[in-house]
Amino acid sequence: MANTKPMAKAVAISSLLSAMGIAVPYNAMAADTLEGALKESTAKLSLRPRYEKVDTEALATGDEGSAEAFTLKTRLTYTTGSFFDVSALLEFDDVTSLKSVNYNDGVNGKTGPGIVDPEGTEVNQAYLSYKGLSDTDFKWGRQRILLDNQRFVGGVGWRQNEQTYDAFSVGNTSIPGLSAFYANISNVNRIVGEQSAAGDHTQDTNLLNVGYEFAGIGKLSAYYYDIDNKDNAALANETMGVRFAGATDLDALKIAYELEWADQEETGDGTVEYSADYTLISVMGTMSGFSLGIAQEVLGGDTDATVIATGADAQKGFTTSLATLHKFQGWADVFLATPGTGIEDMYVTFKAGLPMGMTFIAVYHDFESSEDVADGFSSDFGSEIDVALTKKFSNGATLQLKYADFSGEEDAAYGNATSDVSKLWFTATYAI
Repeated sequence: MANTKPMAKAVAISSLLSAMGIAVPYNAMAADTLEGALKESTAKLSLRPRYEKVDTEALATGDEGSAEAFTLKTRLTYTTGSFFDVSALLEFDDVTSLKSVNYNDGVNGKTGPGIVDPEGTEVNQAYLSYKGLSDTDFKWGRQRILLDNQRFVGGVGWRQNEQTYDAFSVGNTSIPGLSAFYANISNVNRIVGEQSAAGDHTQDTNLLNVGYEFAGIGKLSAYYYDIDNKDNAALANETMGVRFAGATDLDALKIAYELEWADQEETGDGTVEYSADYTLISVMGTMSGFSLGIAQEVLGGDTDATVIATGADAQKGFTTSLATLHKFQGWADVFLATPGTGIEDMYVTFKAGLPMGMTFIAVYHDFESSEDVADGFSSDFGSEIDVALTKKFSNGATLQLKYADFSGEEDAAYGNATSDVSKLWFTATYAI
């Protein structure tokens, strides 16, 4: 007798999608056998050992601090084949210290400079994917979400424990040049890991991002992010904005550019009533393997904000709580939280392709307040120099030496800017 289970599953999925208002032709439900799907499964192992050293000096007191860590991230990713257009992905991450953990890892209560790479083993991703509709991908479960340049929503992939999201998402590219993405997030799995009470943030967050690619010019994106953080109401906000990023060739010279604007205010159980803007202007030219760029990024601040519960005056800076923060405002990670008076980052970038598969990058940042600061304080927050040398091998392995040096301003209104910070990393990656 013929097996009726696949037919029953097809009817069940079709009925569910129909209830959602999505019409699915029956032949779209055709799929391989379960045995065939399992045979098409793949497994991938990746390793990332890293040495990190941090030195700090408080300008006001002269107090110095130092920390170092040597950690190994091991990632195992298992992806099934497709069965009735449904596939699954399961990914485990393990972070292990290769020496004694005598540094502040963000969860162990130790003092001193932080290196937020706590030990632990976690499910990094675990989701079901359905692709029965043309050019559409539904995902349900723990997943990676990276939107645009990750300034507002990203995975913090630099840290050993990645940030992922428990969510339902759908992406569609059925119209040529047009892409649309929506996600409802119930939980954010943060980089400090599940061992910490702050490792998970319960959410009722909705993300909408729509983009259109203009051939040979660039991509125009419009987005609306309603971030309702149930565990930390101070991070609740709604942000809407537009972004245009692309590149064009002028004979031997390639010009890349980014323009972006966003507006943000409180939402949900937000504790402070405020309004702040975000702007980015960036241009970079590349010729003969060398690139030079200049950019200005401004995260505004509202110095006339109001504490909702009491009506007291407050200051509130533009918040990017789901961002891959390490990519922005310097690798020393001094400005993970935006000052209440906002921050303006003017930076120059130089890149060079070198022999033997090596690349070099250097960035100079100048930071200052975007709004007026109190009398007696400086609007200059400090400056930073970042450099990195990366070597890629033919087998996919990489080696990277990376350094960041932040010089603070003693009279700055922003407390974190009153320390000098230097960081050094040596990282290797390899995947099997």
